[in-house]
Amino acid sequence: MPTQPLAVRACVFDAYGTLFDFGSAAAACGDMLGDKTSALTTLWRDKQLQYTWLRSLQGHYVDFWQVTGDALDFALETLGLDQPAIRERLMQLYLSLECFPEVPAVLRRLRDMGFSTAILSNGSPPMLESIVSKAGLGGLLDEVLSVDEMGVFKTHPSVYRMAADRMGVPAGQITFQSSNAWDAYAASAFGMRVVWCNRYGQRRERLPGAPDREITTLSDLPGLLTLA
Repeated sequence: MPTQPLAVRACVFDAYGTLFDFGSAAAACGDMLGDKTSALTTLWRDKQLQYTWLRSLQGHYVDFWQVTGDALDFALETLGLDQPAIRERLMQLYLSLECFPEVPAVLRRLRDMGFSTAILSNGSPPMLESIVSKAGLGGLLDEVLSVDEMGVFKTHPSVYRMAADRMGVPAGQITFQSSNAWDAYAASAFGMRVVWCNRYGQRRERLPGAPDREITTLSDLPGLLTLA
């Protein structure tokens, strides 16, 4: 029996890993990283996320730019790559991450269908402004929302509440898209409808909440939705 489409009014997207490829920074620096490119990408991302969770628990918030730099410093030292020139280049590349190929067309399609669109990200406002501008997505988004406004990182419920408030749409009429399983589950637990874009073949989490749908590319998203 066909699955019923999700009836919503707004589509909210995570940024890093969902709309933008966080691996593109290290990939563009492969001439300096060599055979450690993949390891650097993985360790940098893992520490970046760990630091957001730990700082939220400790009550010691700093913006995502500092977290990203701290995580990079850890990764570079661990891999024996702690050279100022490499660090500077990678941090600058993080401000111009590539968006995934399907993203512009998907956002245009959703706008044509009548949905409001937004980003909800751990990224600081300057970081998000940079990557959105570089990708030419500004005209396809109604809001670009940063956790900076709340002073705490995902998965704190106040972050998802802020998005619903700013969009002016009840949580149950928002579909939230993230490639990060922990983020998808947290948004579901808050009360949003969730489409998990499982780009990286992750296993399902053992956490509160559960995605309503699972896809591997955002190209499949418009076909899952109807306007409430």
